[in-house]
Amino acid sequence: MRQIVATFCALLFSIALFAQGNDPILGKWENPSGEGRIEIYKKNNKYFGKLYWIKESSKKDVKNPNPDLRSRNIQGTEILTNFTKNGKTYEGGEIYDPKSGKTYSCKMTLKGDDKLDIRGFIGISLIGRSETWKRIK
Repeated sequence: MRQIVATFCALLFSIALFAQGNDPILGKWENPSGEGRIEIYKKNNKYFGKLYWIKESSKKDVKNPNPDLRSRNIQGTEILTNFTKNGKTYEGGEIYDPKSGKTYSCKMTLKGDDKLDIRGFIGISLIGRSETWKRIK
């Protein structure tokens, strides 16, 4: 009986490691200025990211185009939405910029284990802005 339980636990551990290896984007990332930290997670086969920490934790989303959301805290806001995985690139999603209140098309590309290139754009990806986030270990 103990051997069966040990085998079952080992199998569950292996499955968890395998699942994590398939989604290397999952986890916590920091923007280049160090002002914000984003946690990327998966729900319903799509990838999302939430600002789980910002330097000014009480800062409000005052530039949001929706007046009903302007009184919410920026910390805790989902800023990455609806990405799908395509190799090392995650595309088809959007990024919300709380500094401007604007939402842009976005693609993210993993660069090794600890860097994530973020490209926000309007229309085509040639017209946009990029930055590199680093993984928080």
